[in-house]
Amino acid sequence: MRRCNIIIIHRSLNQTLLDELIEESGIYSSSSSIINSVSSIIIMLEAPSYLVSRDLPSSCEEESKWIYNAHCVLQLSFKKRFLDDDDIDERGGSSVKKMLRVDESDKVTDILQLAKTYQRSNQSQQSGPPITRLDHNALLNCLAHCSLSDFGSIASTNKTFRSLIKDSELYRLRRAKGIVEHWIYFSCRLLEWEAYDPNGDRWLRVPKMTFNECFMCSDKESLAVGTELLVFGKEIMSHVIYRYSILTNAWTSGMQMNVPRCLFGSASLGEIAVVAGGCDPRGQILSSAELYNSETGEWTVLPSMNKARKMCSSVFMDGNFYCLGGIGEGNSKMLMCGEVYDLKKRTWTLIPDMLPDRSNGGGGDQANETAAATAASAAPPLLAVVKDQLYAANYALQEVRRYDKKLNVWNKVGSLPERASSMNGWGMAFRACGDQLVVVGGPRAIGGGFIEINACVPGEGAELHWRVLASKPSENFVYNCAVMGC
Repeated sequence: MRRCNIIIIHRSLNQTLLDELIEESGIYSSSSSIINSVSSIIIMLEAPSYLVSRDLPSSCEEESKWIYNAHCVLQLSFKKRFLDDDDIDERGGSSVKKMLRVDESDKVTDILQLAKTYQRSNQSQQSGPPITRLDHNALLNCLAHCSLSDFGSIASTNKTFRSLIKDSELYRLRRAKGIVEHWIYFSCRLLEWEAYDPNGDRWLRVPKMTFNECFMCSDKESLAVGTELLVFGKEIMSHVIYRYSILTNAWTSGMQMNVPRCLFGSASLGEIAVVAGGCDPRGQILSSAELYNSETGEWTVLPSMNKARKMCSSVFMDGNFYCLGGIGEGNSKMLMCGEVYDLKKRTWTLIPDMLPDRSNGGGGDQANETAAATAASAAPPLLAVVKDQLYAANYALQEVRRYDKKLNVWNKVGSLPERASSMNGWGMAFRACGDQLVVVGGPRAIGGGFIEINACVPGEGAELHWRVLASKPSENFVYNCAVMGC
């Protein structure tokens, strides 16, 4: 077989780098040309060079199979990767970064390694030499730059890529490179989940949960951490955790917490998550907290909070875990204080008057009578963190506020989407999705209704401009919602 290599030529590459890449790849050609386009994939042979065609001649099908497959993978990887510099948001007039950009020279080197490795990966499945660790790392390095939207198609290329797509090491590498994409998971029907991919603008199927009726009818909490979606509920005799993995596309039983609980606050940061407060099986309000590692599946006991609380909300901000609001022991009033846990020092610090009052925006323990009367029936605080800025949705006033860390006060920054509806905060989700705030919910009516996913990019001193990412018919509330970033 004639030796061949793949080289990616981008208009930003200078001639020196191009010459180095050609020399490194061992390509011998009487002439080479730079294609002045966003990205081009060129297959160069010892014979005259040519562009790979999707229609493979039958006479060279076996010889060119790996070339064709590699071309498909690379085409998937690059079709969304590059944006012209003049991509402008219609609303804001500023550059919009739909995909994360990475260093061009690093990208080309990674793809070159993929080209050299891909043939060996196919040969190894036909009693050829096995893939070395260096080859394995080169493949992971390339795949880390691909979009999650394309992973399914890439996995169908051959067994090697299928195993790599299911390898948790790939997602650790993406996090290390700062490459994170987000999928929005939510449930509007018992035991049924679905997801939306904002990058690919598509709905994703999630297998239906197949568990007993007791769990189906119990109150549930949800949490996305690493490549897992955790759903917490209760069966006849105990609390249970079920986890869905995007690596296996299947539900399995998760490991129990050291202190089983419900109605807790939770948040995730990469492959770890923290849960705090809640109620134990006897109804006792808890101050304890635990850390979950999605890569080991294990729970670790953390120091307890200063105050016990249930129906609280939690976020990660500036690398620390915050727990806000909730109902404390001995009364039904909403706690207005918050607590922050320093993961490095392993200490909790109480922050008085941190939660915004749901009526007039003033913080403090002297909540008005209306807030006190509805605290027990209201949803936990609707909180989200974007770029280490904390936001809260006030469903009663249909507004969004931002927290001033220095002054410990909340300032209004805009309104919620017009069609976002809820009952005391239930039935609507307010989440962070990368650099955006998202609201999942919508109007419901007898015999009809729909779920909308609205998003906006918050900025300093700018009004919130919501846009509809997606919508679909639904007659139900949003029972649970979690955003997975990997």
